[in-house]
Amino acid sequence: MSMSEFQTIKYDLSDNIATITLNRPERLNAAPVEMATEISDALAQAVSEGARCVLMTGEGRAFCSGADLAAGSDGSSRGLGGDGAKWSLNYAYNPMMRALAELPIPLVTAVNGPAAGVGCSMGLAGDFVVASESAYFLQAFVNIGLVPDGGATWMLPRLIGKARAMEMMMLGEKIRADRAYEWGMVHKVVDNDSLMDEALALAKRLAEGPTMALGLMRRLAVENLDRSYAEALDAEANAQREAGNSDDARIGAVAFLKKEKAQFTGK
Repeated sequence: MSMSEFQTIKYDLSDNIATITLNRPERLNAAPVEMATEISDALAQAVSEGARCVLMTGEGRAFCSGADLAAGSDGSSRGLGGDGAKWSLNYAYNPMMRALAELPIPLVTAVNGPAAGVGCSMGLAGDFVVASESAYFLQAFVNIGLVPDGGATWMLPRLIGKARAMEMMMLGEKIRADRAYEWGMVHKVVDNDSLMDEALALAKRLAEGPTMALGLMRRLAVENLDRSYAEALDAEANAQREAGNSDDARIGAVAFLKKEKAQFTGK
């Protein structure tokens, strides 16, 4: 087991699963610049330590209530105003979202309550989004005269279509867990008490899978959205070559011939 000390998150590596818990429950896990930076660092640490899946959730009754731009540890207010917001996005929040998107291993998000603003983008970044019954997703920027960030304007139209994305972004209303499931935003909705058990079971299944192939799948699923069909076919062929040369592919082939369950090693 590996545990690390962070100021705004908790990190634990156990059974090949790196669990990242947003840890500012008194602020509904509102994310200051420091949290975004620590999440990026924790993701890099998970990969370097050989994690085969990342599970991300929030402490307390919220997943993440959005960015906390005025909470700089140095007492500055760089997050306030347009120039400060741009600096915070470029310095911390956008790199965090890219780190989530480019993670070479599966990502499960256990959304245990409100997921607003950049917290919404973080929650929906999971390959599998498991939401509690009390969870909701919110893009409330319109209510304060701002535009969605954290990749939301790219992510939402691709995830739920333009019409529903515009509803979320321009009306700024809560999308509760059951509706999010109907829209195809989440993998499943479970009762509050069983959220972490369900999410951990899913993370364990993914952590026992062919890690390289799973990472290639998540990369192709995003990158091929902006490719032509022919380009996507070429990308699949290149990925198949890479996966096919892995130890896990050989293990899988032998297990298939023996009619046994493959015991993948993640290599």
